[in-house]
Amino acid sequence: MSVTLDKTSTTDATTPEAPARPRLAVGSLFEKYALVLALVAVVVVFGILRPETYPTANNLQNILGSQAVLLILALGLIVPLTAGEFDLSAVSTMSLSAMTIAVLNVQHGWSLLPSVAVAVLAALFVGLVNAVLVVRLQIDSFIATLGSGTVVLGVVQWISDSTSVTGIDSALVEATIGTRVFGVSLQFYYALALVLVTAIVFQYTPIGRRLLFVGRGPQVARLSGLHVDRIRGGALVTSALVAALAGIVYAGMLSGADPSSGQSFMLPAFAAAFLGATAIVPGRFNAVGTLVAVYFLVAGVVGLQMLGVASFVQQLFYGGALVVAVALSGAVRRRTTSRSVR
Repeated sequence: MSVTLDKTSTTDATTPEAPARPRLAVGSLFEKYALVLALVAVVVVFGILRPETYPTANNLQNILGSQAVLLILALGLIVPLTAGEFDLSAVSTMSLSAMTIAVLNVQHGWSLLPSVAVAVLAALFVGLVNAVLVVRLQIDSFIATLGSGTVVLGVVQWISDSTSVTGIDSALVEATIGTRVFGVSLQFYYALALVLVTAIVFQYTPIGRRLLFVGRGPQVARLSGLHVDRIRGGALVTSALVAALAGIVYAGMLSGADPSSGQSFMLPAFAAAFLGATAIVPGRFNAVGTLVAVYFLVAGVVGLQMLGVASFVQQLFYGGALVVAVALSGAVRRRTTSRSVR
């Protein structure tokens, strides 16, 4: 009799749970790929509204190629964000990199490679300063990088005399927008390669797991034996290095540098980083999600522009996307944490 009761109780306990598994799997898949579906929906809707211009190969090629700088910059931001830090100086660092190349190459006659090397070193110096401010002086990263970014922007305006510098070496222009593969400029493929590298580092290497561990709980990570300060500082330096790469591509795209235009990248870059954290690997900043988020935002903006919407709507779109992205990524992160606790 006891055996029969055990079988009955086991059957009763497990039977109601069986249908929940496929439902949970479907819900998890939808959560991962909802942003991809949203991107497809945006393309379809604007393709229907503007069939003569939006769904053309030329427009697609322009969208893919023109957003390489934004994508590279956003990929750099997710490194300190994963470690629980902000880098508001990344856009200014990108501008510094581009302007350094332009000033040295155009105004001082340096060849391209030494100019690029000095630009990278200048960006790394900014990253080191950020690391010292945040790790050693214990200044909140939001405040520290906001201050350092403002200083760097002042340096950019100083070395450029607050004017645009054009006429950069044609080799850099050719290496970014001058050469096309399948109709798309090379800068897109640079950004795509960085997406792949970042995804591998985040998903399959110890440093990726350590960044996540530190971001989720620095005190627990420290007690576990991780060099938390070194990881936080390294994340800020890495962000500056990637910003330098974005600046190099930006200089090639503009065939020079502008002291103020780079600031327009800050809002969409953070919007893409946070929105990307709701997709592919929900609850985590991730490279592929950032890629999808960048092109979701840009596909929407281009579609609105083709509909003749006023230019200020672009700022409303990016600002609203940032607020929604932060709210969604926070909600997804809390849900993921609660599931892991259970």
